[in-house]
Amino acid sequence: MIPESFKQDLLNRVDVVEVVSRYVRLKKGGANFQGLCPFHNEKSPSFTVSPAKQFYHCFGCGAHGNAIGFLMAYGGMGYVDAVKDLASMVGMQVPEAQPRSREEAERESLRKEQETSLTEVLEKAMEFYRAELKISPRAIEYLKGRGLTGEIAARFRIGYAPDDWQGLKKAFADYEHKSLEDAGLVIANDGKRYDRFRDRIIFPILNARGAVIGFGGRVMKAEDTPKYLNSPETPVFEKGREVYGLVQARDAMRAAGRVLVVEGYMDVVALAQFGVGYAVATLGTATTPVHVSKLLRLTDELVFSYDGDNAGRKAAWRALEVSLPLATDSKPIRFLFLPPEHDPDSYIREHGKEAFEQLVREAPTLSEFLIAELRAGHDLNTPEGRAGFLVASKAHFEKLTAPALRLQLLREFADLARVSTEDVEKLVQPNKPRTYNAPAPARSQARPAQSHEWKLLAYVTAFPAVATEFDFSGIDAGTEEGQVLAEVARWCRSDAAAAKSADAMLIERFQEEPYADFLFHAQAYVLQLKLTQEEAREQILQELRKLDIRRKKLERDELLQRLQKGALSKEEHVRYGTMIAEIKQLEQKLASDGQT
Repeated sequence: MIPESFKQDLLNRVDVVEVVSRYVRLKKGGANFQGLCPFHNEKSPSFTVSPAKQFYHCFGCGAHGNAIGFLMAYGGMGYVDAVKDLASMVGMQVPEAQPRSREEAERESLRKEQETSLTEVLEKAMEFYRAELKISPRAIEYLKGRGLTGEIAARFRIGYAPDDWQGLKKAFADYEHKSLEDAGLVIANDGKRYDRFRDRIIFPILNARGAVIGFGGRVMKAEDTPKYLNSPETPVFEKGREVYGLVQARDAMRAAGRVLVVEGYMDVVALAQFGVGYAVATLGTATTPVHVSKLLRLTDELVFSYDGDNAGRKAAWRALEVSLPLATDSKPIRFLFLPPEHDPDSYIREHGKEAFEQLVREAPTLSEFLIAELRAGHDLNTPEGRAGFLVASKAHFEKLTAPALRLQLLREFADLARVSTEDVEKLVQPNKPRTYNAPAPARSQARPAQSHEWKLLAYVTAFPAVATEFDFSGIDAGTEEGQVLAEVARWCRSDAAAAKSADAMLIERFQEEPYADFLFHAQAYVLQLKLTQEEAREQILQELRKLDIRRKKLERDELLQRLQKGALSKEEHVRYGTMIAEIKQLEQKLASDGQT
């Protein structure tokens, strides 16, 4: 676990403008920087980066975060990787959790050394394979025959493993070194060592940071098997967490608003050659929840492409089951089934980009595929068939957590089974949906300030340090803004150093809370007002006076009602008069300050 003090220090040293400008063209606009939002398509800039506040906000789609969040959302990095990337920018070393013993410390040190060594070995192997491709006419002709240009081959860093049992000896003087075996490049068997990849087109597999972590090899002869051969899992490569082509597809995914998941490396490369650059491939393993959540975090629509045969539909069904708990109301998941005689590579060659993309756009949604498969197994013309349909639907419906989609499917199931939605609800007994972190920024506009509590929340989130100067006990804790304000104020008082250090730490602290979007809209609202800290402090004071007036008026009105009934005590008579005088004094103060 990374210490909060380190994250605070890191965010103090890192400039979010510098981080974002590595990927987005920004122009100075007053105190802030602006550019086209990298999270949605737009023609006029609505994406703002504040150097003073150290956060970014898009007024078009609602994307909001600090430097760490940007690398996670835009770069597809995990949290720890994003922190390490930023730390390397400013020359900081991420502290690691202290091992419990000397043996653990030694193992941890060995693990780090091994990972560094393996990535260096894999990088060197990749350069060897790329060099071999340049001197292999047969491999070059094969790629040309598949319609690939040298530009695409370079973009994906494609290489060739020579038809040699120990070809890597040319790249590694110490072919016997254990790191070659640990990296999955060499196989040791019965005292013999030989290359894993031989006479294959080589596709380097990169992680989110662009480092080589493994390889995929494809045969050039149809009779050779297996068609695809992947690196084994190693300390740096876990198949269930990675996809092929993500680094190359990232920009196209954002431009198209979707990602297409195919089954082969060659499909990814061929689609990119024909202008469909938003395709990635799983690495010889079934789709995992990590795949789905990672891809949904990076784009607005996820499309799985499978062959139209039975094997393809079975694989699609497994992907559907994995996707159900992660599906959202705003991010469609689709399933594309090509004709049995085609894969994405062959289809786009024969029919072209426009025809292929039309199939992608018209692919059945998750709900359509789910219903079609369930209907196919039951005769809905009989009570028994409809009952079986409902029973089969139950397990899948209970996995679904997206509330609007659940409601729509509930009605669809009810109509097909010829029962009421209430009957279906009783049957499935849906559990309360579990909360899943949204995989991509919510697209909603920042709301204008209305209540006193909302305005106070906006001013405090803009300048967290001032929260320690005021008493917020008079707020209405029954409202959402009141509850969130109370939480923020409590944090500011308990961790004053973090509150004073940067607005980015506020994002870091509250980004996982269910009210995070609400809070960040308030933070962005003041960005538009362009207030100084002193102006925000004065606004807070005025809003607290208004709250005091509101509270006193409520008390006055209660006393007035009792007065009209003749039920006031002598002390309450005095209190009533005091309330009237105090309200008048506060209103005069507001008027003199130009408040309405």
